[in-house]
Amino acid sequence: MSTRYPLSRKQPELLKQLIELNNSVNKLAADAGLDPLILELCKIRASQLNGCAFCLDMHVKYAREHGETEQRIYLLDAWRETDRYTEQERAALALTDAMTKLSQTQDVPDEVYEQATAVLTEEQYAAVAWAVTTMNAFNRLNVTSRTPVPR
Repeated sequence: MSTRYPLSRKQPELLKQLIELNNSVNKLAADAGLDPLILELCKIRASQLNGCAFCLDMHVKYAREHGETEQRIYLLDAWRETDRYTEQERAALALTDAMTKLSQTQDVPDEVYEQATAVLTEEQYAAVAWAVTTMNAFNRLNVTSRTPVPR
C-alpha cells in the first residue's frame, strides 16, 4: 500500500476545529442526559461500516473506559441479531447505520427516524446525529490518509 498525504496532520487548524466540534457534540449529549456509552457505540459502529481501523481502535478503548463489556463490543457488528442492547442503543445504532450508509440508502428511512425519536429526546437525537456526522468525517479523513493504528 502506498503512503498517503496525512490530511489531519498537514492541516492541524482544520483538525482542531473538527475536534472542537466533536467536543461540542459530546457536551450536547451530556447536557441532554445521554449515556456516553451510546455515543461510543455509535462511533464504533460508524467506524466498522467505514472500515476505519484507527477510529475503531480509539473508540473501543474509550468504550471500555466507560465500562463497556467485551461481549457487547464483539457483538456490535451484529447488533440487530442480539438482545444485548437497550432500546435507546438500538435506535441510535439504527440511525448510525442509516446515516453512514447514505450513499446506498439515499435517506434515513421514516421508520428509523420514528424509532429514534420515540426513545430519544430532541436534544438526544440531535447529539446522536451530530456524533455520527463528526465520526463519519473523522473516518473519511483517516481512511483516505491511511492513518496507522498506534502500536
